[in-house]
Amino acid sequence: MEEDLFVTMVQPDIIWERIDDNLSMYEGLLGLLKDKTDLIILPEMFTTGFSMKPSRHAEKPDGKTVQWMASLADEYRCVITGSIIIEEKKCFYNRLIWMKPDGSYSWYDKRHMFRMGKEHRSYNAGKSKLITELRGWNICPLICYDLRFPVWSKNRYSDSRWDYDALIYVANWPAVRNRAWSVLLSARAIENQAYVVGVNRVGTDGNDTCYSGNSVAVSSTGNIISICDEGQVTIKTVTLSRTDLMENRNKLQAGKDWDQFNIVI
Repeated sequence: MEEDLFVTMVQPDIIWERIDDNLSMYEGLLGLLKDKTDLIILPEMFTTGFSMKPSRHAEKPDGKTVQWMASLADEYRCVITGSIIIEEKKCFYNRLIWMKPDGSYSWYDKRHMFRMGKEHRSYNAGKSKLITELRGWNICPLICYDLRFPVWSKNRYSDSRWDYDALIYVANWPAVRNRAWSVLLSARAIENQAYVVGVNRVGTDGNDTCYSGNSVAVSSTGNIISICDEGQVTIKTVTLSRTDLMENRNKLQAGKDWDQFNIVI
């Protein structure tokens, strides 16, 4: 594992259901990026907002936005991630793309559909987690409502190894539930002895839902490392420290006492 991992949080005001305009907007924001980074994180459904009209806005797995991500990852020589609406085999998915600089990518389909927003009526749920490697760090990316399900997010420890070192949540998390956002992100960090980075949007969407952002990086002890300005479009790079992570894990060896279980889907 590299000593430090540099992670850039992009907190935008997503333009409702306008893919091309949003891609242009992100290019402008990323043009302000001056810091070295290993990973750029965009929010959930970053090209449309939290739209329940997948038949109108879905792209194919090799579509325009995926190709755009490949070009950007190559330009910035880093991984870029975020979720978009994908159609595959006549099904719609809220799919996180993990795009590498060489143009190869992996993906994660959101497991937990946000019933309150009727997401379960429009999208198919994913069936497996993704744990991927970046500069020697193991990272588990998840999507928004997944945050409320600690069993799905649970880290594992075996033979002196953890499944992951950092959890990432990309989100469209409404301002009215901001308290839950901040508390649960810290809880996930503490219980899994891992960094947690939550990237959210700001502004008001086409359903008049308001978002305050509060994108944040949390240490494995649950302390805030860095937080984006509430309600403001922000791009911010944060440093995750291997030394700090291992000091906490070695001091409080909770992983050795974690319950072992399997999830039945």
